Amino acid sequence: MATILAKMPTEMREELKEPLGEVYTDTDALLADAGDPIVAVGDIVTYHLLEAERRPAVAIVDGKTKRERVEREVLGATEAFDERIDVANPQSTITDDLLEALASALEAPEATVIVVDGEEDLASLPAVVAAPDGASVVYGQPDEGMVLVPVEEGTRARCRELIDGMQSDYDRIAEILSA
Repeated sequence: MATILAKMPTEMREELKEPLGEVYTDTDALLADAGDPIVAVGDIVTYHLLEAERRPAVAIVDGKTKRERVEREVLGATEAFDERIDVANPQSTITDDLLEALASALEAPEATVIVVDGEEDLASLPAVVAAPDGASVVYGQPDEGMVLVPVEEGTRARCRELIDGMQSDYDRIAEILSA
């Protein structure tokens, strides 16, 4: 069973609505600015990247967008990956299952999709912490577009700070992510 290592307090909701990077509405423009590897967080983002013929090294999806089921075509995007890892991660949390899958997927030579039973909304934070320098994390900003987060020390420090500001066991999170 998954252990919750971070839980977002209600008072952090507004702070987390602020995009961590530039918001794009054009996938090609985003890809022109993106580093490598790409970690995609969200079904719609993953679908748009695949439609633009760029398969992320890691994708984290939950079969939902704005808490509604995604269309069958978007769900089918998970078939584009070599490996699949299923994890449990309840809403507004970060679990050890998710972190272990993320760490494993980032080390794997195969493109990997992590399918979340629950919600993947906070996964962009540990993805930025764990991804190598020069990588990009891309996640959806509801009703605005896709957020491109370049992975470098500044964005990594900001994500560590946000996770640490939650009700969290940051030492255990850092241990799993080797951060």
